[in-house]
Amino acid sequence: MNERRPKVYPCLAYRDPAAAIAFLQRAFGFSPLLTVPGEDGVIMHAELSLGDEVIMLGVAKPDLGWVSPLDLPALNATVCFFVDEVDAHYERAVAAGATVVRALRDTNYGSREYSVKDPEGQEWHFGTYRPAPGAKGA
Repeated sequence: MNERRPKVYPCLAYRDPAAAIAFLQRAFGFSPLLTVPGEDGVIMHAELSLGDEVIMLGVAKPDLGWVSPLDLPALNATVCFFVDEVDAHYERAVAAGATVVRALRDTNYGSREYSVKDPEGQEWHFGTYRPAPGAKGA
């Protein structure tokens, strides 16, 4: 079997995973791959894709230290994705109600990009920049 499988995939905690999944689909174009409900019907684990890339998410588990950004005093991470049509992607995210952190812009390192937050405060960054594994830094 020679299928491409991600080697890195962010895992995010949400107070309301079902609402998060609906927003991620509407705002950013994610597609659901797997949803695993717990005994109480709350989504314990889910996998979503955007093109070839995958994220995982589930209900917050404070006993393990996995909490929603709503429960933190500051942001602890940003999830970054390459997208081909960044202008259209930005318009879709804004129309769906994403909170703009950095509006669509061109950077001095050749990327066109933007940053937004979802309703629970997870920060998402989309743009045309792609890291080059194995490239030597300046």
